[in-house]
Amino acid sequence: MSDNNHHEEAHTGPIKNPKQLLVAVILSFVVPIFAIIGLVLYVTADNKPAAGSANPEKAIAERIQKIGMVEIRDANRPLRGGEEVYKGQCAACHATGAAGAPKLGDAAEWGPRIKTGFDTLVQSALKGKNAMAPQGGGEFNDTEIARAVAYMANAGGAKFAEPAAAGAPSADASPASTAAPVAAAAPASAVSANGEALYKQACQVCHGAGIAGAPKFGDKTAWAPRLAAGIDAVYASAVQGKGGMPARGGAQASDEDLRAAVEYMAETAK
Repeated sequence: MSDNNHHEEAHTGPIKNPKQLLVAVILSFVVPIFAIIGLVLYVTADNKPAAGSANPEKAIAERIQKIGMVEIRDANRPLRGGEEVYKGQCAACHATGAAGAPKLGDAAEWGPRIKTGFDTLVQSALKGKNAMAPQGGGEFNDTEIARAVAYMANAGGAKFAEPAAAGAPSADASPASTAAPVAAAAPASAVSANGEALYKQACQVCHGAGIAGAPKFGDKTAWAPRLAAGIDAVYASAVQGKGGMPARGGAQASDEDLRAAVEYMAETAK
């Protein structure tokens, strides 16, 4: 008899009646809840500095900083050569091959790129490609960037001509051929000197390299359908804007000077 009682007690747990079971169930839910609440209160009770309170001057400066900025450059300064532009802006990556940039003088790396043509290389430099950011801004203008492209490509086996100051950055796509010079400017007697000056100051950025579909300077094929409509129609497009070109080409110029610039470009394409 005693052996049977001992056997039954061996299988008996700490909960011996319904009341004990109810208490155990309640505690298993209530205790963790209060533990979580206590932990949250402990974490959130600590005082934390507001954003910017550690350096209020910096925080204020960041909140009121300008969205953009205006940079004024001398449009009439002498344009720099390709080697100078390369050393000032391109060498940081192209001298060492950083971020996948083709190294200066490496014919194997430049060969496939040269085959795409000079204009394609210039557009890649101006608009940016892969890890390379757009290079059209900063200290150099588009023609100077094009000169740097010619300098680097030629070091890799091309024979591109360096773009002239008043011409388009155009060269033959074949690495074994020499690019023909850009069409010469029209005689001074044919157009106003103000037209040439305005072209160099405002129009050359797009028309020099054919950016955003602009007809390239001296390109008779690109200008032919436009000139067929008459010089008045071409001038009207310049005044009103067309395609990627803003009204008046984005220039603050008189009607006379703007028309002179249109006539100057048109004369080189006839």
